[in-house]
Amino acid sequence: MQLPKAELHLHIEGTLEPELAFVLAARNGVELPYATTEELRTAYLFDDLQTFLDLYYALMAVLRTEQDFEELADAYLTRAAAQGVRHAEIFFDPQAHTARGVPIGTVVEGLGRALDRSEEEHGISTQLIMCFLRDRSAASALETLDAAKPYLHRISAVGLDSAEVGHPPAKFREVYEAAEALGLRKVAHAGEEGPPEYIREALDVLGVERIDHGLRCMEDPELVKRLVAERVPLTLCPLSNVRLRAVDVLEDHPLRAMLDAGLVCTVNSDDPAYFGGYVGDTFHAVHEALGLEREQLRTLARNSFEAAFLDHDEERRSRYLSEVEAYAFD
Repeated sequence: MQLPKAELHLHIEGTLEPELAFVLAARNGVELPYATTEELRTAYLFDDLQTFLDLYYALMAVLRTEQDFEELADAYLTRAAAQGVRHAEIFFDPQAHTARGVPIGTVVEGLGRALDRSEEEHGISTQLIMCFLRDRSAASALETLDAAKPYLHRISAVGLDSAEVGHPPAKFREVYEAAEALGLRKVAHAGEEGPPEYIREALDVLGVERIDHGLRCMEDPELVKRLVAERVPLTLCPLSNVRLRAVDVLEDHPLRAMLDAGLVCTVNSDDPAYFGGYVGDTFHAVHEALGLEREQLRTLARNSFEAAFLDHDEERRSRYLSEVEAYAFD
């Protein structure tokens, strides 16, 4: 679906397609426990978030050099451009790489090479969001922020991801305060597997501007009222929710009810190589499964640009919004 859109919830490591994984494994001398790309794709069947994360982190072993990260980002941007993405705010997980001996500078500079030419080659403006792994210690997050200081010219915001249950947002109060002092924007995963209270904590303790996922807000009517009143964007990932069993089938996803409630919803792909579709595929899937009308799809696209961290370039935001309004559905 070519409707112009911003992607605000995309883990670059989650765009590692099996074909590229095998190429990088061969180049870097990494032996994968799968004989073929087809066998690896078969492994992309998950019981829950943790079983997905186990494979997700294991496959990162093939990412070693700046060239690897550059090729990973370029492959994503090529696919995203073909699906109508005009602006992408891309998550990366430095701790998952530094823990296996890959310096943060290798990650950031490698990704940066692809992002630097993204607008010219793909027509996509980009930003990087550095995520902290919530199942690691708060001290590790602070160390990561400190290590990132030489590269802050490439980083727009911080985020919080990985296994949610048992790791409330308040655990990371100190590192979020430090990030804010450095001028970084703030987002956090909350309310995917964790309870609605994690959404409140992310807002009140961490001071985030967007909630990544936020699916479980619908269990708390007062929280829904607050999110509507404060116009807090939610970066929903419907295909991810189904594959990770947060929702049984796409037809049961609450996206339509969330839009009807007045929530500022956006639709994103999360980890598209693992979850069966990039963001244009996701728009098409929710259109079909939930019966979303064309103007509701336009609203989702409009929301994505309004929620993007483009405050420094309102002219660009206005241009993207004009493209959304002018788009003619087939």
